[in-house]
Amino acid sequence: MRINKYLSRTGICSRRAADQLIEDGRVLINGKQASLGDRVEIDDEVYVDGRLITLDSESKFTYIALNKPKGIITTAAAEPNNIIDFIGYSKRIYPVGRLDKNSRGLIFLTDDGDFAYHIMRAGNHSIKEYIVKTKHSFDDRFIEAMSSGVPILDTVTNPCHVTRIDERTFKIELNQGLNRQIRRMSEACGHEVVDLKRIRIDCIRLGELKEGEWRHLTDKEVKSLMSEQPN
Repeated sequence: MRINKYLSRTGICSRRAADQLIEDGRVLINGKQASLGDRVEIDDEVYVDGRLITLDSESKFTYIALNKPKGIITTAAAEPNNIIDFIGYSKRIYPVGRLDKNSRGLIFLTDDGDFAYHIMRAGNHSIKEYIVKTKHSFDDRFIEAMSSGVPILDTVTNPCHVTRIDERTFKIELNQGLNRQIRRMSEACGHEVVDLKRIRIDCIRLGELKEGEWRHLTDKEVKSLMSEQPN
């Protein structure tokens, strides 16, 4: 298999992170510096930063759904309030995608690079659903504008499904993942977001999972997520 897939299968990082390790010259295959696209055979020796990396065919990957509280940063880096320290899991895992510090709700963590790659790749267009509260009440024109597409970040967001819950709260379903997209969309339409909670990623709903709690995804859920095909 290709070297980036091999590294992701070992659980040390995602494919994207593996590509960066390779570009930085930190990966060796049989004593020679690896290049992007190199292939690894079963008897090859792969080292990252001088450490032998092996693929255990019997190992079982970890897939976690967390209800992230506000204030937790979705990074595996050694920063205060990072999501890895917060969850305190016994194996090395990392977050899949992002949920900004001031937002809360559903996020996945895993040690399966293929799973992370599939969920995160830009062409996958997974559906994510959020409950959002604004600082002030909004009218129907706000809902229409948010649904139709909003100019932010030198582009126009895709049309999306937005429904009112009450005078300050709405539900939105997105198939994009632009940086701070919902907050930027709302601000462009004249309203500041004061609370944002993600309640669904594709077939996985937050459900009764309490804030700060996590659970393992079932094999059926993982299979369903991995079966989603790019548009």
